[in-house]
Amino acid sequence: MKTAVVFYSSDGNCTFAAEQIKTQINADLLQLQTKDEKKRGKVAKLFWGCGMVFSRRKPLLKPYTFDPTAYDLIILGAPVWAGSPAPPMRTFLSGTAISGKKIALFVCHAGGKGNALDKFKTMLAGNDIVSEMDFKEPLKNGTEVQQQITGWVKQISA
Repeated sequence: MKTAVVFYSSDGNCTFAAEQIKTQINADLLQLQTKDEKKRGKVAKLFWGCGMVFSRRKPLLKPYTFDPTAYDLIILGAPVWAGSPAPPMRTFLSGTAISGKKIALFVCHAGGKGNALDKFKTMLAGNDIVSEMDFKEPLKNGTEVQQQITGWVKQISA
């Protein structure tokens, strides 16, 4: 089964999870990057991210190439910002026609996933959501998250 992992990461947690998934199931990897690479402190990043979520803005992404028809399974991952998947993922999904695909979702968070996975699924109407997972602070909880990922990828790649 040909698999892609498409993700956005602002602080490395989703990168850690995506790379673990890629390694375990030999998937292609696409990291989404915003054109705005401005470095922000924690508070500034919080205001910028929450402002993007609440205003439903879609930040511009750096160019990428992705053909969803080339994959049997697409795994999408994003950090949780204000109870939603980070806006760069919304930009990706609004600009990429994904329909009729098997999809697995993951989110990374420091406190809670909120409604992020439900909101993620809403953006993917017309697809078969086969599984979803949330990872709490992957960089801080590396061994535990690696074990979670191992069990999860066995489930979704079966």
